[in-house]
Amino acid sequence: MRSWSSWFMISVQWPPRFWRSTSTMIRKLGKEAIFSGKSSWLALFLLVPELRVLFIIPWRKGVSFPRLKVRLVLKFFMLTKKLLQRRRSRKKRQQRRSHRRKKSQPRKTKKKHPKKKRNQTHRRQSSNPQDAVAASTSETNPAPEEENNQPLANKEEPPSETAKYKAETGKSTELIINNLELRSLSGDRNRIGYDLVDPMPFLYVRVVKAKVANKEPACPLHAKIVIGTHSIKTKTQIDRDWDQVFAFDKERLNSCSLEVSVWTEEGQNEEAPSSLAESCLGTVPFDLQEVPKRVPPDSPLAPQWYSLESESETGNDVMVAVWVGTQADEAFQEAWQSDSGGLIPETRAKVYLSPKLWYLRLTVIQTQDLQLDLVSEAKVRSPEIFVKALLGAQLFKTSRTQVGSAWNEDLVFVAAEPFEPFLVVKVADASNGQSVGEVKIHVSSIDRRTDDKTEVKSRWFNLIGGENKPYAGRIHIRVCLEGGYHVLDEAAHVTSDVRATAKQLTKPPIGLLDVGIRGANNLLPVKTKDGPCGTTDAYVVAKYGPKWIHTRTILDRFNPHWNEQYTWDVYDPCTVLTIGVFDNGRYKGDKDVSIGKVRLRLSTLDMNKVYRNSHTLTVLSPDGAKKMGEIEIAIRFCCSSWLSLIQAYGSPMLPRMHHVSPLGPAQQDILRYTAMRIVTARLARSEPALGQEVVQFMLDSDTHVWSMRRSKANWFRVVGCLSRVASLVRWLDEIRTWVHPPTTVLVHGLLVAAVVCSHLVLPTIFMYAFLILALRLRYCRRIPYNVESRLSYVDVVSPDELDEEFDEFPTNKSSDTIRIRYDRLRALASRVQTLLGDVAVQGERLEALFSWKDPRATGILLVFCLFVSLLFYLVPLKVLVLGAGFYYIRHPRFRDDMPSIPINFFRRLPSLSDQIM
Repeated sequence: MRSWSSWFMISVQWPPRFWRSTSTMIRKLGKEAIFSGKSSWLALFLLVPELRVLFIIPWRKGVSFPRLKVRLVLKFFMLTKKLLQRRRSRKKRQQRRSHRRKKSQPRKTKKKHPKKKRNQTHRRQSSNPQDAVAASTSETNPAPEEENNQPLANKEEPPSETAKYKAETGKSTELIINNLELRSLSGDRNRIGYDLVDPMPFLYVRVVKAKVANKEPACPLHAKIVIGTHSIKTKTQIDRDWDQVFAFDKERLNSCSLEVSVWTEEGQNEEAPSSLAESCLGTVPFDLQEVPKRVPPDSPLAPQWYSLESESETGNDVMVAVWVGTQADEAFQEAWQSDSGGLIPETRAKVYLSPKLWYLRLTVIQTQDLQLDLVSEAKVRSPEIFVKALLGAQLFKTSRTQVGSAWNEDLVFVAAEPFEPFLVVKVADASNGQSVGEVKIHVSSIDRRTDDKTEVKSRWFNLIGGENKPYAGRIHIRVCLEGGYHVLDEAAHVTSDVRATAKQLTKPPIGLLDVGIRGANNLLPVKTKDGPCGTTDAYVVAKYGPKWIHTRTILDRFNPHWNEQYTWDVYDPCTVLTIGVFDNGRYKGDKDVSIGKVRLRLSTLDMNKVYRNSHTLTVLSPDGAKKMGEIEIAIRFCCSSWLSLIQAYGSPMLPRMHHVSPLGPAQQDILRYTAMRIVTARLARSEPALGQEVVQFMLDSDTHVWSMRRSKANWFRVVGCLSRVASLVRWLDEIRTWVHPPTTVLVHGLLVAAVVCSHLVLPTIFMYAFLILALRLRYCRRIPYNVESRLSYVDVVSPDELDEEFDEFPTNKSSDTIRIRYDRLRALASRVQTLLGDVAVQGERLEALFSWKDPRATGILLVFCLFVSLLFYLVPLKVLVLGAGFYYIRHPRFRDDMPSIPINFFRRLPSLSDQIM
């Protein structure tokens, strides 16, 4: 008895017609397949939706096995779209009920429940199938009974893998699960394929091998594919086995016929000894209108043998498979692609991973028994020494100290997996810089810790002075790999990952980020081609976390369409996705040129909503800002647990070690720049390499460089943040000066109400804030934010300021240019200097008021404090607040134009400005 338990889903029209189907059974013996028989039936039962019918069909005997008795057992049922949606919603309700039951039951029942269910399933499966046939054929009103018995049918037969896949792929884009449940997202990743991009039709031609009758076995052969002006040939093989796939962009085809021919190379030609004479063995024509279509998850199309048509040669065959598919086809990634230049490695789509970065902490404690060289002068007999450590290209030094003293200094390095072989620690003489001794420590043997509670033991190491000095002293150090930190390799304001290095500290992902890179429009030419004509070979690089994606390069198009979709795990919603567009010059030996960049912050996206927008690509150069085109992106942030997403907003941005044992700001900048250089070097060693200019552009490696444009942008950002406060101050001044009398009278009433009903002040304020926020929801921007040229001040900056921003360090400009820029910087610094001095004066005046620097002013404050204390003791607080409020908003008739007494008093206080030279 053979059992397959396989499901086949076939789409039919409604109302259904007579449908005849034929099934054939093939029996496999060794490497040969032998026909066993076939059966046909007429599907009349499809007229009744959702009616399950079990058929036992007799099998027609095959020629090879005439005594074989076979009966085929098939189950048929038909579902409409409404019934399918009803079944899915019913299944979800059952899953919720079972989940609640499992939570309410004790742990013991959970262990026994699967065994009981497994036994019941085994009993039901072992029942007689004839009873099921009788039960299904005796139904008179099948639709209502099937509706009631549907849960029982689900329990009797567990769904197969194909049915599970159909159910998953048929779900909507919204994730409807329990909000308090955090489940694995692998099923959702399988469900998401290419739903954010458009399908691109490709003509696939798979040339497997050839069979030649009259040629020698060692004769080299190759196949040639011709479609209009497209002509490509396979690699030349002696064994006549190519197995190559070619993908042609169907929209770019200029012919309706395809020809596959096989050619042989018969040796050198007498006229051209370096060339080989080719002869055609025959061709196979294909009509592209008759080519079948294939869409995953359909199985791959099996290749077939075709006879080669030729006038001189006969008996030659070629095995070919031709179909029309999309970019979702399994053969697309390894196929020869017509829009990407064929099999060029630099134009293929790739996924890169950043190396895993660690902080290596070296604590230098002290040295003992150093063997220093003798010096004749007695005054140098107390030399100063220091310790320097090297890890790859990183070099850090301790401070200078006397021999025998202790340092207790930490030197922090950035180590990337796979690690550098050794950490070299050297003790050097500060007077001449010569090394006293060194020790090499294997980085792979260094202890690792995840928090500050783990104590790393310190060790003594012997110093080696050289060949003539095998022992030069001892050094006491403590070294460990810090796994509780997150190593920043990009700018802090655009970081895409905040997880700790240690894997055991990583929390489960809270969602998935799906990005569909659809295409670009109206790209400007970047490089010249055959004279004045320009061209652009564009590709896209996207980075989120340690994962980098590199789309395929579309050659010589100003409106390329990639239609590639990628998925990332999301661990924190307050992170940024960076997408850059580049012109590929690496496949020609040149550097890649940046076309533009897009940044998208995940916290500004709604959950389970698809954003499909076009973003402007602007590139900044010494000549100014230039719009290079637009890129169309589809993005979706799917969250599996709403509760986990809300909890993420209350958790710290960085791991615990950043708050318990923080690094200094200057030290963080050095380590970030070091990590950036390590990531750039590691990705440049990939094959094909991700260029250094691409990685630096994506990581914003020039954020620390001085820029007049960025300084202006930051200044106006501060002004914009303080504009709300300035507006409030102006509004209070208008009320105080009775610019609008009805508003001032209303404020008098509100002040009386606030004093009388003081317990309602805070509830009223927060209710007002709630209403304001609720009303502003309808004005919320529904598209994700992107890089703005106006906010970056790229349109109002001068050419010399842009040239200064792109200047190298150290500069190579002329002395006149440097003098002009230096004078401009001095003028700006003078204004900053004045502003800082004014802020310092206000703080010093307040400090002088309480330090008796001006005895009369402090005495006045002393008497004032005594009077105010008695006033607050004798007069009720509500009366004082009401009186102060009325006095502040009194009518201008009772107001003086001169500054008030408190302002005059504060301005007369002394500061330290007169003591500065």
